[in-house]
Amino acid sequence: MQSRHVSVVVRRGPGEVYAYARDPENLPRWAAGLTQGEVDTSADGVIVDSPMGRVEVRFAPTNDLGVLDHVVRLPSGERVLNPLRVLAHPDGSEVLFTVRQLAMSEAELDRDAASVAADLERLRRLLEADEVQQS
Repeated sequence: MQSRHVSVVVRRGPGEVYAYARDPENLPRWAAGLTQGEVDTSADGVIVDSPMGRVEVRFAPTNDLGVLDHVVRLPSGERVLNPLRVLAHPDGSEVLFTVRQLAMSEAELDRDAASVAADLERLRRLLEADEVQQS
């Protein structure tokens, strides 16, 4: 099994990026690889319709370290840990997602990493466009 680190630099502070990315209501705006449509929140987590079917997402507890790791429970019941971090960067923040090759081919890993890169780019565009609007 190998890992690929996919990241994007966002010209916003780590606290702002973390808060936006952590808010379940924002997931459909930027995380197309995870959710499509409405988000149902409960005490147990977030339930979303994803490209993989209906899944449950549980984020790490709220923290000051920028850790947005989340466990996705797939329709099969399998649980997949997805490391996601918001790090301080000289230009604002770096959002870093670790894609792991779990029972997939090299081509599938390439597609998964490309999907994550597109999601992170969408997150960057949304946050930076909001910054421009606030100026």
